Amino acid sequence: MLEYLKVKNIALIGELEAEFGPGLNLLTGETGSGKSIIVDSLGVLTGERASTDLIKAGEDLAIIEGLFRVRESRELSETLENIGAGSDGDGELIVRRELSRTGRNRIFINGQLATQAVLRQIGRHLIAIHGQGEHSELFDPASHRGLLDAFAGLAELVRQTEKAYRAWAEIKAELAALKADEADKLQLLDVLRFQIDEIEKAAVQPGESEELEIEKKRLANAEKLAALSLEAYSLLYDDENSTASTLQKATRNVEELAEFDARFADYTESIQAAAAVIEDLAITARDFGSHLEFSPQRLEEIENRLAEISRLTRKYGGSVDAVLQHLGESREGLEAIETSEFQEERLTAELERRRAAFIETAMKLHERRAAGAAKYAKSVEASLKEVALEKARFEVRVELRHGEGDDVFRPSGIDRVEFYFSANPGEPPMPLARVASGGEASRLMLVLKTAAREKTPGVTAVFDEIDAGIGGRVAESVGLKLKALAEGQQVLCVTHQPQVASMADTHLLVEKLMKKGSTEITVRVLDPGEQIEEIARMLAGETITDAARENAREMLAAAG
Repeated sequence: MLEYLKVKNIALIGELEAEFGPGLNLLTGETGSGKSIIVDSLGVLTGERASTDLIKAGEDLAIIEGLFRVRESRELSETLENIGAGSDGDGELIVRRELSRTGRNRIFINGQLATQAVLRQIGRHLIAIHGQGEHSELFDPASHRGLLDAFAGLAELVRQTEKAYRAWAEIKAELAALKADEADKLQLLDVLRFQIDEIEKAAVQPGESEELEIEKKRLANAEKLAALSLEAYSLLYDDENSTASTLQKATRNVEELAEFDARFADYTESIQAAAAVIEDLAITARDFGSHLEFSPQRLEEIENRLAEISRLTRKYGGSVDAVLQHLGESREGLEAIETSEFQEERLTAELERRRAAFIETAMKLHERRAAGAAKYAKSVEASLKEVALEKARFEVRVELRHGEGDDVFRPSGIDRVEFYFSANPGEPPMPLARVASGGEASRLMLVLKTAAREKTPGVTAVFDEIDAGIGGRVAESVGLKLKALAEGQQVLCVTHQPQVASMADTHLLVEKLMKKGSTEITVRVLDPGEQIEEIARMLAGETITDAARENAREMLAAAG
């Protein structure tokens, strides 16, 4: 729903701000006051192409900004998240578009820079414009299908059909991936077998290279280590003045001192423990030195093994853990390829089951659509008479799609729905895109929506000049239909008919004023008294009479 619109430096508009309410919002004003400029601005704000001709004379920059309250669908949420403009949970969406004479146009959605393509995607969820030449929804057969489904109450069956299609498409994609080019598969098979064999033969172990590096370092320094260990043994234990011998003498002295002073007794146990540690260390050094031997052959083996491990780690991930992980993944890949034949049989059977389920659901949907088509066409034709299209003919054609095999499958089913229309007697009904135009198309769109009882709560329906060329009871009928449509969604309509204007939930007056030699356009919400005056003007013209005012009051009272 559109809550607020700001337009600056567009056409004759210097700066304009307007607030809109729920339900039916009607814009009135004298011919040429600028009502259609506001509608054009909404089109630009939701992704239509914008020319620099729109920028007000003498200005270099124009801005259009709108505040929307949206009901986020999955598609809208994903689009917003992709540009980092996700809603904060209150459903508020701010769209800003800047037009520059230099061509440096910019679009912002919730403060995030966006492209025109993204704006068009989002714009579909914000506003649907039905005006002179703006009938993309009316001319799109996909929208025809949606209107028929709404009329026939097929929402649940449509969801079931889409779900069945997704289930079928998922298995189809999985099977297609499995049936990848056999030559590629065989080549991958050879690669996986080679890699598995290479890693398994190497039999690398976690921590192995670290242990080998320690052993390599020890072998390379065997002579030095032997001398150090033997010298340590002599200094600690074997020499006449070794640490052990000196400590033994010191121990006896401490023990004798302890007999005279208790303070030394506390050290007796500690000094004995130190003697034991020194003796154990001396023996360890002796044993270590006696077992050391330099082996050029073992050193070569270690260097070769380290080179092998290094080659594998460079090839398969940079570490032994990465090599082992690659081994596991390769084994899984090999198993998947070797068992793909059995997997293919299983998926083929599952695909056929899901295909049958989709066709069954889609055929039910087709039959329900076909049954509802005639009733919908009858309902639309009856309403067309009420909006000055009494000689028009309307048909709903529901046909199974032409094609081979599964090419006709769609999330929406296996049929095609299209509306055919003829406004004049003697002319056969033709596809809507080829025959309907202008106010005629706007009124037709209004009838189609109200007959279908279609409601799109998050989208603002905009009708421009919907009542062109009509009046009296026909205008009143158009107003009632706009009012009915506005019960389920926000409607914004430009009108010249007092019968339509009297139905407004929010009545906005667009005025063209002269200020300091320049033309300015303003818009404001009318209070009840001002609304009476405006409807009276629409009834009587430039000179407003008391009778016109009374008539306006009666129209407003009748509209409720």
